[in-house]
Amino acid sequence: MTAQTGAAFLLKLADGAQPPAYAVVAGLRTTQMSINGDSVVVTHKQSGGWRELLSGAGVRSVSVSASGIFLGSDAEAQVRAHALSGTLGDYELSFEDGERLRGRFLVQRLDYAGDFNGERTYTLQLESSGAVVSA
Repeated sequence: MTAQTGAAFLLKLADGAQPPAYAVVAGLRTTQMSINGDSVVVTHKQSGGWRELLSGAGVRSVSVSASGIFLGSDAEAQVRAHALSGTLGDYELSFEDGERLRGRFLVQRLDYAGDFNGERTYTLQLESSGAVVSA
């Protein structure tokens, strides 16, 4: 596997059509993804003092954090609408090597900031709802 550029790690939002078209959430400077999995411990007296985990059990989730400069794109407006209404949206994470992950996400947090002598910025936190799959 070769190194990949961070600029090609993109967050995209579906337009709601069938089949969906995905638009890049504009202005992002940083995108981060965490794949999380809760474990189910099945350790018992015959485990020899070693913890045992149940394969395939527990809750899995994907968290996405992103930050960037506000450009006023349609995708940014859709993210804000989802945040205000508390609705799920269909998102895609794409990587330089062509790999893509798709799933439904809730905007858990959307923050805007702006300094007197600087650009308007935003940060967002997404949490998955349901399966996140390779596309």
